[in-house]
Amino acid sequence: MSDLDAIVKAYDIRGLVPDQWDEDVARALGAAFTRATRGGAVVIGHDMRPSSPALAAAFARGVTEAGWDAVMIGLCSTDGLYHASGVLDLPGAMFTASHNPARYNGIKLCHAGARPVGQDTGLADVQAAAAAYLADPDSLPVAQTPGRVSERDLLASYARYLRDLVPLEGIRPLKVVIDAGNGMAGLTAGAVLDVDAGLADLGLELVRMFFDLDGTFPNHEANPLDPANLVDLQAAVIAEGADIGLAFDGDADRCFVIDERGVAVDPSALTAMVGLREAQKELDAGRPATVIHNLITSRAVPDLLGAAGAQTVRTRVGHSFIKAEMARHNAVFGGEHSAHFYFRDFFYADSGMLAAMHVLSVLGREDLALSDLGAMYTPYHASGELNHRIDDPDAALGRIRAAYADDIDSGRVRVEEFDGVTYSHWESSPRWWFNVRRSNTEPLLRLNVEAEDEDIMVKVRDGITRLIEG
Repeated sequence: MSDLDAIVKAYDIRGLVPDQWDEDVARALGAAFTRATRGGAVVIGHDMRPSSPALAAAFARGVTEAGWDAVMIGLCSTDGLYHASGVLDLPGAMFTASHNPARYNGIKLCHAGARPVGQDTGLADVQAAAAAYLADPDSLPVAQTPGRVSERDLLASYARYLRDLVPLEGIRPLKVVIDAGNGMAGLTAGAVLDVDAGLADLGLELVRMFFDLDGTFPNHEANPLDPANLVDLQAAVIAEGADIGLAFDGDADRCFVIDERGVAVDPSALTAMVGLREAQKELDAGRPATVIHNLITSRAVPDLLGAAGAQTVRTRVGHSFIKAEMARHNAVFGGEHSAHFYFRDFFYADSGMLAAMHVLSVLGREDLALSDLGAMYTPYHASGELNHRIDDPDAALGRIRAAYADDIDSGRVRVEEFDGVTYSHWESSPRWWFNVRRSNTEPLLRLNVEAEDEDIMVKVRDGITRLIEG
């Protein structure tokens, strides 16, 4: 029997197939989901991984045996599933392992209207019910009248929805290189930004890389957070003389942006850029504007948005936390350092494609190169997220605290235990801060450092790295 504790994470389900979970587990999870949400039907989508169709079908079997209907939308991106959940007002299940290697698969669940499902919002209940069903298969619910399975094609609807949110007609001609990483952007990018779904031509010149849907990832892993997976796109942008490059992860809910020099644009800069656009619409209408950002985003985000008159709210890393905070504050936008971008007008959900469209809109309406635009939103120097795989994270955290004990006692350095531990010297010169936190999904300590000056950032980064590694 599957160990559900090993695959149920803080805000999704993810593990090796078939080692950690299989179709029997998916069926039990489908039945369990009907007990943890409302709606009478579930919309179900999946990515291009070889195991995804069978797992999605097994989940649907658990749903229909429990008496609910299953609306199958087939191949889609995760934000495509959120769109379906939003417009159909149904709970949803997306079968994907996002950026993980090919042998992994998982489920991202949402309540109706794409509202998040995490440990505190239904996922613990799903796990408990599924565990009971797996322990006693005879206890699986069997309705007198089973639910029905139907199929819907919502790709064109999704593309139109995004185009209505960010019109791109009338921008200057742009040459755009897109690396889909053999993931779901291979389906959605052409539908939204080109004519693949039958929509009007936007006049963009698209250079398509690795658009064939292939969940074995023959070219590189669909994880743009790893710089090694951006190399092909960076080279292509330069070789093509393109204005911009876009890299999507496996389920296309994250987007990384490459400028015309082949340099990655910091996701915090994108958070500030898109956040200012979304906030300004509210401010221009005389309404207050709130933007959510997670703990690791650059201090430039609250600085720039605050100067524009918007309010910023900081939250934990992770999509279920961001979405919950956005709903609580009626925030117009949210951004994470990992290139997840969330939109109130998109059911408070994240969409890498929608973020990309905002960047294209800004770039296409300015007579500036993307590198110049990016610099406007990057006043500070950051290390990026550095992952350290160590045997004793508690000892590493203890070494860091001991090293800063005198500065903490004197008040020169502030310590905040919120989503890991943040040490801040931002109130006086030289300004710097760093955060160390445990991964939710891997045996890692993650380090992020930012400073006003690059040499200070490097000094702090290297010093903390030595303390972590002992």
